[in-house]
Amino acid sequence: MRIISFSADGIKNAADRGFYDWLKEQDAEFVCIQDLQCSEYDLQDNLYFPPEYNAYFFDDVGGKANGVAIYTRQLPKAIMTGLGFSDFDMEGRYIQADFENLSVGCLLAPRAEPGNADQLARKSEFFSLLQNHLLKIRNKRREFIICGNWHIAHTAADVQDTERNSSIPGFLAEERQWMDELIEAGYVDAFREINSDRDEFSWWPEGDRDSNGMRTDFQIVSKGLKYSVDYGALYKAREFSNHAPVIMDYDIEPSGS
Repeated sequence: MRIISFSADGIKNAADRGFYDWLKEQDAEFVCIQDLQCSEYDLQDNLYFPPEYNAYFFDDVGGKANGVAIYTRQLPKAIMTGLGFSDFDMEGRYIQADFENLSVGCLLAPRAEPGNADQLARKSEFFSLLQNHLLKIRNKRREFIICGNWHIAHTAADVQDTERNSSIPGFLAEERQWMDELIEAGYVDAFREINSDRDEFSWWPEGDRDSNGMRTDFQIVSKGLKYSVDYGALYKAREFSNHAPVIMDYDIEPSGS
């Protein structure tokens, strides 16, 4: 079962760069897209609704700031939008498709600009709430795959220039500690289960792929799926945005059985 996660920097721009043409070749069961920068209503072309998928969106109607979408070949039993964090659901977006024993989520976490203390405080509060949520759902009788742009690089291996980024939101000590605690609680960074290379980056903040790369795009899975990870790659042959698509294959059925 293949899952692709992609932070688009605007889905229309990514489409113009050939993202949907590339997607046709991937045979993915799920596609999780973050940072749409438009509402579903703005997507009038059939290009954005491939016939082999059921498409679901959680966006800011009339807004251009964010938005997430999930495409799934199988019809889900339920779709959940938001995490119940009140107004945080407008800053960080989340949509989840539920199946018999499996839930696939698509997350766009809040971002904090350097020097903006208010944004950093809001981001920290969001991740505190998210941690509580993820700890609670560990006890459910299902597995979870949460794909997204987390706006955090976890370890030094995930950052091209650690000195440059050590005091910048996205690689702060407290943010890295949050990810440490998530892994210690039993969740798994699927990509790192099969790839330990230190030059695997998924985001280039300035758009220059020769410098300052970071890996902030993850597929985080519940511990029951730890040994189901078959393959993982960051697709870099073509540039659809400042982020590279994350491609992961799992040895499980889409229903989770």
